Amino acid sequence: MSVNTIRTLSIDGVQQANSGHPGAPLGAAPMAYTLWQDFLRHNPRNPHWPGRDRFVLSIGHASMLIYSLLHLTGYDLSLDELKNFRQWGSKTPGHPEFFHTDGLDATTGPLGQGVAMSVGMAMAESHLAARYNREGFKVFDNFTYSIMGDGDMQEGISHEAASLAGHLQLGKLIWLYDDNDVQLDAATSKAFSDQTAQRFESYGWQVLAVHDGNDRGAIHEAILDAQRETSKPTLIRVKTVIGYGSPRAGSSKAHGEPLGAEGVAETKKQLGWAYPEPFTVPEEVAAHMDARERGAAQEAEWQAMMDSYRAAHPDLAKELDAMLARELPQDLADELPSFEVGSKALATRAASAKVINAIAAHVPALMGGSADLSGSTKTTIDNEPAMQASVMAGRNVYFGVREFGMSAAANGLSLYGALRPMVGTFLVFADYLKPALRLSALQHQPVIYVLTHDSIGLGEDGPTHQPVEQLAMLRATPNTYVLRPADANETSAAWHMALERKDGPTALILSRQDLPIMPRNHSGVKRGAYVVRDAENAQVILIASGSEVHVALEAADALAAEGIGARVVSMPGMEAFRAQDRAYQDSILTPGVKRVAIEAAMPQPWYEWVGLEGAVIGMPGFGASAPASTLFEKFGFTAANVVKVVKGLL
Repeated sequence: MSVNTIRTLSIDGVQQANSGHPGAPLGAAPMAYTLWQDFLRHNPRNPHWPGRDRFVLSIGHASMLIYSLLHLTGYDLSLDELKNFRQWGSKTPGHPEFFHTDGLDATTGPLGQGVAMSVGMAMAESHLAARYNREGFKVFDNFTYSIMGDGDMQEGISHEAASLAGHLQLGKLIWLYDDNDVQLDAATSKAFSDQTAQRFESYGWQVLAVHDGNDRGAIHEAILDAQRETSKPTLIRVKTVIGYGSPRAGSSKAHGEPLGAEGVAETKKQLGWAYPEPFTVPEEVAAHMDARERGAAQEAEWQAMMDSYRAAHPDLAKELDAMLARELPQDLADELPSFEVGSKALATRAASAKVINAIAAHVPALMGGSADLSGSTKTTIDNEPAMQASVMAGRNVYFGVREFGMSAAANGLSLYGALRPMVGTFLVFADYLKPALRLSALQHQPVIYVLTHDSIGLGEDGPTHQPVEQLAMLRATPNTYVLRPADANETSAAWHMALERKDGPTALILSRQDLPIMPRNHSGVKRGAYVVRDAENAQVILIASGSEVHVALEAADALAAEGIGARVVSMPGMEAFRAQDRAYQDSILTPGVKRVAIEAAMPQPWYEWVGLEGAVIGMPGFGASAPASTLFEKFGFTAANVVKVVKGLL
């Protein structure tokens, strides 16, 4: 009866909204019930206690499945919220949204990303266990589960994630595959003929099969077998029927549209459901599935263990408590490196490496790596091992050439709690990871993206590796800070900003080429923009970011020689500057003074700051293969060209 309650609540919600996906909940309800009732450690009264198991519904379109489970097990999700499925202001949006609905461990819907985030969660559990567990104290000892489907299997990111999980031997990661042979367009056979079991076995996974998705006993035994395998992640193939019990059972028509009033009635009849009113929860089901007392007892046991741990290992516990609270040392700014004006020019990626290692000594939560580019992105934490199956305590991660999988795993690492992941690649490959960065922003996760080789300044590798449109793309992403520092000192401040953010990602945009050191202005960087050099009665304001700030400074000198005063403004962070009050903005960008922006990227974002009366020196097209100095000259990023544009404007 509990399984059918999940099913009927799901189809009632979809029917009430006249929108949604009834097929997957009807087919997957038995496996979801078995997992949540027999295995999942969770506490509806405290959805985020660290000792809980993690569950990711990767098939996020089946959201009524998890909403029904959350309601029945006792979370703060009333029956009225289920009735308001997909409606304005409800806690039951069309796809599950972390931070929006209590009890969710991730935002899902973009297929493949859910299972990839579950890999990050399993990495976090194993990593933190290796660092903090001690004899008699299993502080971190949970499983990570995901229900996934054919669409997840087909998305390329699932291949990246599964390969990484197998390599790291994540034995506490368990995927339940809703294998129903149907997707939105047609039968999966029209597009998908992989030998799934062999593929996962080649990744180093254990693969189990349940041939009847309604056989809860077989599902139970399969999960037990998965838990017993400690050196491999497990895929459980559960053969289900999409839209089970409905007139559309086994058809793609069951996937993504309401069953209709007659279809709902017929489905309930086929299920033997005896309650005519929609959204009915029988009293015995409500009592049976309520997990509040069980969950409270599980958490209390864990908290008692933690109290003993704090007494036995006070230093470790203090460090861990700060990590779980995402606290930073109060004097962290004083520990960051500062660079002297006149000292050797330094690429901001190289400056970033110095900052990372200064931070890592004081912020044990910091960990991560790159997509096979650590030598170029400079994301290695010195004197720390690499994370491998035999050394899960390592803070350096070799993600391999898996930009998308890397970034989704970083979301999982962050969602798990305690850790502050950073990931690195070339800025041009932000295209490969953008959907995961978008979910970082949507889930309010402070993942740090280290994106180097930031412009045509990388030189001879040519336009395939020279980012042009990526900055505009990243700046257009809500709840994302994009910081492009102009020198080593700005880089230090940008890292501080990234660490202080707790509710969204930061993209650090760093140069390959060396840049001269400017005077330190930590507070100016953190406010998004500041005056680098002023001029009395300035006739023009030159605004730039990154390496082009130095072009603007040269141009200001040349303009001064011709009697034209130019203020130079470094704007490393548009988002931070936009957040300042109008008085500060006007103090930097004086109203009524003509403005010219200079950045080796698409010009569009700069018109917000220069207006239609200003000018932008940017990259309207792709770059070319040549030394960086040649490219800057040919594409107009020189003092002489800036002077020409300013004179034309004035």
